[in-house]
Amino acid sequence: MVGVYHTKIREMKEYAKRENIPIMQEEGIDYLTTFIISHQIKDVLEIGTAIGYSAIMMALCYPKIKITSIERDEKRYLEALKNVKRFGLEDRIKLLFRDALDVKLSDKYDMIFIDAAKGQNINFFKRFESNLNDHGFIVTDNMYFHGYLKKDESEIKSKNLRALVRKIRDYHTFLANNKDFSTKIYEVGDGIAVSEKK
Repeated sequence: MVGVYHTKIREMKEYAKRENIPIMQEEGIDYLTTFIISHQIKDVLEIGTAIGYSAIMMALCYPKIKITSIERDEKRYLEALKNVKRFGLEDRIKLLFRDALDVKLSDKYDMIFIDAAKGQNINFFKRFESNLNDHGFIVTDNMYFHGYLKKDESEIKSKNLRALVRKIRDYHTFLANNKDFSTKIYEVGDGIAVSEKK
């Protein structure tokens, strides 16, 4: 199904590169879509829409899937709306223009995908874990944050970047110590954590 949309997908990726908008790496999106198909995921909550790339790729890989995606940046949200319409996926992808930490949802999901402000990962996880179905999954991208997590802190010159890397390290610890979830981190793309509800 993705092949039919090859040109539109390429244009979306080119736009992201041109505008310096981070989207999932090729290897990461391949892993995510394969995971969705093999686990027959039907309902996804995505934290961090950006321009809608990952939501669209998820929707294209499995025809039964429905996705709710939250984005707080207006320019990216409007671009995502445009892209979802271009792919004719308005009936399966619902976009919310809000800060995810201000959103309260009562729906339940088979998978929650976290790909937003990295320093807020713990807060996102805690806020939405109650929206997960039994034996559902919370999947988090950028666990290695462009290789910075594998560096010694003294090698990172920027103070802000060091603080962010520390927060992502805290998230690693949070996942490892979480008694309600079993987490594995896969070395695909920029590092993907899969936390399964026990």
